[in-house]
Amino acid sequence: MRLVSYRYRGWSSVGVLDDDTVIDIPKAYAELLRRRGVADAEGRALAECPPDLVELLRRDGLGRATEAVAAAKDLLARDRQAAEAAGLALPAGDPHLRLLAPLSRPDKIICLGLNYADHAAESGAAVPDYPELFNKFPSSLIGPGEPIVLPRVSQQVDYEAELAVVIGRPGRYLEESRALEHVAGYTILNDISMRDFQFRGRQWMQGKTFDRSTPLGPWVVTADEVPDPQALEISCEVNGERLQHSNTREQIFSVARVVAYISQIVALEPGDVIATGTPAGVGFARKPPRFLRPGDVVRVTVERIGTLENPVVAEA
Repeated sequence: MRLVSYRYRGWSSVGVLDDDTVIDIPKAYAELLRRRGVADAEGRALAECPPDLVELLRRDGLGRATEAVAAAKDLLARDRQAAEAAGLALPAGDPHLRLLAPLSRPDKIICLGLNYADHAAESGAAVPDYPELFNKFPSSLIGPGEPIVLPRVSQQVDYEAELAVVIGRPGRYLEESRALEHVAGYTILNDISMRDFQFRGRQWMQGKTFDRSTPLGPWVVTADEVPDPQALEISCEVNGERLQHSNTREQIFSVARVVAYISQIVALEPGDVIATGTPAGVGFARKPPRFLRPGDVVRVTVERIGTLENPVVAEA
């Protein structure tokens, strides 16, 4: 399933993008409960399948969502007009519908640096013995199509294509062999980096978490549709020019190893996001450097996930 967060005519919810239709999860689950004769179906649906993806994962609602969406798809096949009238389904192309960052306020956004050997080499860094970790704040996230705003205080804004992991089950001290059992799904993160701030010291965070700087999305693809996260093509284009291209098999630390390693440090919780690093081709390492400029359009594509596209604008 492709799990989306969206806004429609002033209200926000979570759904599944199925071909050209967004199926609203809370409403689909409420309809399923009504058909089963459950009292206060809408209230129970909001409690068990809330209209927020982080909360949905925290309440272990993915299984209920899957069942509800299957029932809604059956209704759509039989009577699309009734399904749309009930608010279960919206045309994905409706001009009033806008996709948001799939997870708006995750508790933790943990990122890896130097997780591809070619990127370590272009950065002049040694291949690390352990994952290089830093964090972002939820306030840094933006969704698909939202502008990447170039801060007035930075002249070195860079792109970084990354596969991101979304945790679905809590865990601490996980075994690498079972770590992927705790993954709900995968999405795309563009680790926009203000290099002139990042390289002011030995800690990277100040160049990595400017407000509203980090595109995430456009959706979360559930783990059952990504059987091997170490076999995914990944690329980044700026204005149609491909500047990064690799495969997650080139990662130094695999997704499973990273999830297990981080769980030694902190307890992983549903909705946490782990960004798994970027391959070679970033702007600061090019000769001459290629930093983002107003008017650019950045497209990050990950196989089996999709494409995350954002325009670039100057700060007003």
